[in-house]
Amino acid sequence: MSKLRRQLSSNTSSSVEPKKLSDMKDKTGNLYESIAVMAKRANQINISVKEELHSKLEEFASHTDSLEEIHENKEQIEISRAYERMPNAALLATTEFLEDKVYFRRNDEDLFS
Repeated sequence: MSKLRRQLSSNTSSSVEPKKLSDMKDKTGNLYESIAVMAKRANQINISVKEELHSKLEEFASHTDSLEEIHENKEQIEISRAYERMPNAALLATTEFLEDKVYFRRNDEDLFS
């Protein structure tokens, strides 16, 4: 199991659980800003997991596969199933955000003055 998958799925449930909006708002002072931070982190997680999955599946890629070889590649199927069982990137990002594992900063420059 890769370092990224171990780190991300260590204590995150793959089912959706209700969260207090006030907890999210307290982190930044603005609920919408908190949601934007979590969305950006979810995109980062999604990109890294996607790259990792494609690199692992690339090991099995063969451009001369016959139809029988495609259906019999059990290792490739197991890798895909393991990634499907991982928690959603948005759930991971929300957990990281609420546990203060996400670093974010504001650009305090006022651009329109």
